[in-house]
Amino acid sequence: MSEPALAPRNALGGVMIVWAVALVAAVVIGLAVPEEWRVTWLLIGFGGSILLSFAMQLWYGQTTGFIFRVAASTIGALVLLGVVSAGFGLAALIPA
Repeated sequence: MSEPALAPRNALGGVMIVWAVALVAAVVIGLAVPEEWRVTWLLIGFGGSILLSFAMQLWYGQTTGFIFRVAASTIGALVLLGVVSAGFGLAALIPA
């Protein structure tokens, strides 16, 4: 029988790390990638956020709430990537 952890790690930290990485990836992709390849690279960035989300939550080592934490990480990353993508899309409509 396993003993409960006396001071478990904060689960919100792993979620926030995934969000931060997704935000940085979206901004870097938006600035560095040409417009015609931007959507493809944003999808690759989202796939990387999903993998990072699983890795962070497995590293956390707590089974309780695993699905909720992975879903929160993934949905937050999706929203961040979408908002930044919409911002770059609207900026592309403005004539230079």
